[in-house]
Formats: sequence, structure tokens, C-alpha cells
Amino acid sequence: MRPPGSPQDLERRRLRAIELLKEDHPPVEVARIVGCDRRSVRRWNAAFRKGGGEGIKARPTPGRPPRLDEKAKRRLEKALLKGAEAAGFETDLWTCPRVAQLIQDRFGLRYHVDHIGRLLHALGWSLQKPQRRAVERDEDEIRRWVKEEWPRVKKTPRG
Repeated sequence: MRPPGSPQDLERRRLRAIELLKEDHPPVEVARIVGCDRRSVRRWNAAFRKGGGEGIKARPTPGRPPRLDEKAKRRLEKALLKGAEAAGFETDLWTCPRVAQLIQDRFGLRYHVDHIGRLLHALGWSLQKPQRRAVERDEDEIRRWVKEEWPRVKKTPRG
């Protein structure tokens, strides 16, 4: 999996690793300093020896470019943080179909529902299920019971 950061950031990290290797730091220590695996450091060193600076230069990411650019992704995340109710939905629960609808409304792009999870994961969001709680639930009474009644009815004494 590709590490986070722009191609230029990753290239700077590789150049820093090569500089440290030139200063006679062992690959294991260089890996710890730059935050990567020791095998990556050895691979970068071999590429540098073979091709010089061109061997570790940043290359464009292969594949189709994303339909939502970085600016649009930031706008999407702001809209998600405001909540589903602010986007016009009945409840404040985001689902993949709702996010797909939001993207279509705001950006005019149709995303398949199955792809929304990957898009959200790339933005750093994770799947979370809301806890089901009774409407009649009284948090103050629960805290009082746990503090006062539970120690009395518990089988084993404290300590």
C-alpha cells in the first residue's frame, strides 16, 4: 500500500534516507529515522546506486485520476461533519447511499454506493454503528445506581 503524502513528500523522504546512508548510518537506523521499513531503505539505496537521483525521483501515480479533486474532497468532508440532517436527511446518520446522494447533489458526480466506503476510508473515516438506547433512559439515575446500589448488591466486596 502506498504511504500517505504527496509524491514530492515521499521523494524528500527518500532523499533524506540517502543522505543518512551517505553519513554511514545503518539502514535499520535510517528506516527508524525516516519512518519506513528497512527493506525500503535498501531498495532506495539500490535504485540510487543504479540510476542516481532519477532512480528515487517521484513519478506520477498510475491509474485513472480521481473524480473528486482534493478541494472537492475537503468540501465533502466539511459537509459530512455538519451532519446528515444539515444535508436535508431525516436523521443524522450517514449511510453510503446518503453520501452518494450528497456527492451527486453538491458535485454533480454519480458514485456507485459500493465505492463510497473506499472514498470515505481514504478520507480517514471509518464504519461506526450508532448505539441503540431507549428513549426513556435516565443517565443520572444509572450513574447513581452504579455508585450507590451496585456495591451493595455485588457478590464480592471491594478491595
